[in-house]
Amino acid sequence: MLKKTVTWLMAFLLLLLGVRITDAYAEDIPAAAQTIPNTQDYETNAKAAVVIDAQTGRVLFAQNANLHLPMASTTKIMTALLTLEQEGLDEYFTVDSAAIHVEGSSMGLREGDSVSLRALAFGMLLASGNDGANAAAVRIAGTYKKFAEMMNNRAAEIGMENTNFVTPSGLDDPQHYSTAYDMALLAREALLNSDFAGICSQSKAVMAYGSPPYNRWLTNHNRLLKTYEGTVGVKTGFTKAAGRCLVSCAQRGGDRLITVTLNCPDDWNVHANLYDRYFGLLSPTDIEHIIPKVEVPVAGGAQPKVAAHFDPPTQVSLMHGEGLSTSVTAAPFLYAPVVKGQVIGNVKVYCDNQHIAEVPLTAAENVAAFKQEKQSWVSWLFGWCS
Repeated sequence: MLKKTVTWLMAFLLLLLGVRITDAYAEDIPAAAQTIPNTQDYETNAKAAVVIDAQTGRVLFAQNANLHLPMASTTKIMTALLTLEQEGLDEYFTVDSAAIHVEGSSMGLREGDSVSLRALAFGMLLASGNDGANAAAVRIAGTYKKFAEMMNNRAAEIGMENTNFVTPSGLDDPQHYSTAYDMALLAREALLNSDFAGICSQSKAVMAYGSPPYNRWLTNHNRLLKTYEGTVGVKTGFTKAAGRCLVSCAQRGGDRLITVTLNCPDDWNVHANLYDRYFGLLSPTDIEHIIPKVEVPVAGGAQPKVAAHFDPPTQVSLMHGEGLSTSVTAAPFLYAPVVKGQVIGNVKVYCDNQHIAEVPLTAAENVAAFKQEKQSWVSWLFGWCS
């Protein structure tokens, strides 16, 4: 009886203290909040560059990855993403006359043209149309300023901590800047949108717009789609101030990498070389074996504890020398009854301190309440203490 009493009392104290079952591990600080160190054994002729694993988000290569720089028309990744997140993508409307009068690359919009938001997204991502970006911004938000607020709010959601958007097209402005790392985060997010991913992977496309609408051919400026096998996007950019900017994504086998270069005069070759290097350094690794076994005490249950179940996580690809570790968080104890499949915690997986995956823990089986126990634990506890 004394042993049972002590067990109940410990469970009550744990509840009050909010104690977690957890491995000792450093605080999970987002990579974007840190200064990403330069890779020591390789460099490019870009002013800033980064390669990330699209699956896990971890940084494989960095060169001035947090440096604030103009990013030219790679800005349109955000503009197109916001456009494709709107409703009524295929509804036609008349473009704003002032919005389409803009310098630089164009998708060929004219005053009085009827166009859809989907067509504008194609025009931005393939032809890099500044007119398309402006037209979309005015249609969606009413003004460039309000659209820039939308862009910056979405950037904050993504975790782009070193970015400030001013223009929807990417034309130069002293307060319009980003970083190689932030643009990689943006590309990773945008590629989760199926419409965006489908558009930026096309070398050519036909869209109808005009007065009245008629079919137009749009050609993608991203040369890697034709020259580097496995390329699936994303966006080019250039202004005199920003230099050549390129955000790209390529896949090989089960791996998908995102590469960003800002102000890089030889970007096509640099991206191809980075892909060859880092695809070659990656090896698929099973992480199921590092997930620890977890059991959680059950108060008032027909059995004293319940095992945690998890679905085997997908493989990750690691470079030679990279190590994996875990951090387990689970309920200090559970009250019966416990239902099979009930979420009872999670396991975070790290690769050299970079958070790469999170695996939910659920109850592996049902645990019924102890039938002979009629008193509530509160009344029992106060009765025991009196």
